[in-house]
Amino acid sequence: MNAPELDDAVANELESNLALEANDVTPAPDTLTPSRVSNPFIYNRSAYSDDGPVFTPSDDTENLYDILLGQLNEKDLEPKVLEAARFIIGSLDSNGYLNRSVRDLTDDMVFSADIDVSIDDVQKALDVVRSLDPPGIGAYSLRDCLRLQLDALSPSPSRDVALQIINECYDAFIMKHTHRIKSLLHLDDKIIAQALSLIKSLNPKPGAAIGNDPSTLANVIIPDFIVNNYDGELTITLNNRIPELRIEESFEQAKRRLDLAGESKNKSDSKYILNSYDNARDFIRILNQRQETMMKVMSAIVKIQKEYFLTEDVYTLKPMMIKNVADITGLDISVISRATSNKYVSLPWGTFPLRFFFSASKGEDKSPLLSRRRISVTPSPISILWNASLRRASISLAVLSPSIAKNWISLWLDSENKCNISCKPINP
Repeated sequence: MNAPELDDAVANELESNLALEANDVTPAPDTLTPSRVSNPFIYNRSAYSDDGPVFTPSDDTENLYDILLGQLNEKDLEPKVLEAARFIIGSLDSNGYLNRSVRDLTDDMVFSADIDVSIDDVQKALDVVRSLDPPGIGAYSLRDCLRLQLDALSPSPSRDVALQIINECYDAFIMKHTHRIKSLLHLDDKIIAQALSLIKSLNPKPGAAIGNDPSTLANVIIPDFIVNNYDGELTITLNNRIPELRIEESFEQAKRRLDLAGESKNKSDSKYILNSYDNARDFIRILNQRQETMMKVMSAIVKIQKEYFLTEDVYTLKPMMIKNVADITGLDISVISRATSNKYVSLPWGTFPLRFFFSASKGEDKSPLLSRRRISVTPSPISILWNASLRRASISLAVLSPSIAKNWISLWLDSENKCNISCKPINP
């Protein structure tokens, strides 16, 4: 969940849960100075200063998380199942797919998010999420997604045959081997054609069809962190406008009365108060833990790549893997992977994905930024030019050798994002 999604989630929770309220007083940033910690930078927990950059989405369109969360809040679920369901919808990708097994999700909740749930609770929560609109949400694969959408349709001959095709002839369907499907199912051409037509009408990406993130629609990157350099002192700020949250006073008092009087918790009023109170308390705890995890990860990245954050020099970037961050933070590698996925940091000279600071390894996507991060080990006149181009900076020919200064220098990226450099003599 990135910065704008988190802001939306907090606003939605404040609206849906009466037991949760925002403190009207804006909290002062929690600052750790070098004299208090070993890390040589200041730690600002929240970006509430009006002096810093403000990043605002282009409109108020609801995203997928908001829409699914709204449906969850309308269901009468056990507190643990509801909490697990919230975690699951927060783990969906932009297309609505789920890439974690029930056991992995359970481990994530228990060990990373400190949510006390069982595998049965998570399975129930997943079943609820997979029943939400649009059909296909929470699928593990395209095949699973198509099956969920077909299951949601009213029974009919074409629907039943379509399910048969997905369940028994999926490989033939993917390869468009219609003759193979016919031979396997022993059905006539007409019903096969109707079933195939039905399958092709389904949405392979149900999550992308609704509630797109406004920042995605506008092609705007909203950074999750802001890092600044004040005379050699680095500051890290979480870029969100989340207020200080607390449990509303009347719910606090009602909870104390219930605990003291020992009233039956099965009464509808008591159940509502307790559920609202527990949901508000757990939301605050999870939110705080998320913020702390994000800051731990970003602080470790800045600690390892301190030279770059101080100098803007790409040659100072050190080889860094997720394991290096895990060694500093004590967090699980999977937690760090999620904390850095689709997250961005704003620096005085530009906005970069957090994965920019990691070394590309086998199996990782090599973005243009990653692939062009280093050009040579020893700086050369050409590499100096390229480094300047990365920073969109101008450079004087005085720093170049006379032979280079007498040539036109051209730098460009080809279709594979590879750097190309050419030198042509300047005609006298």
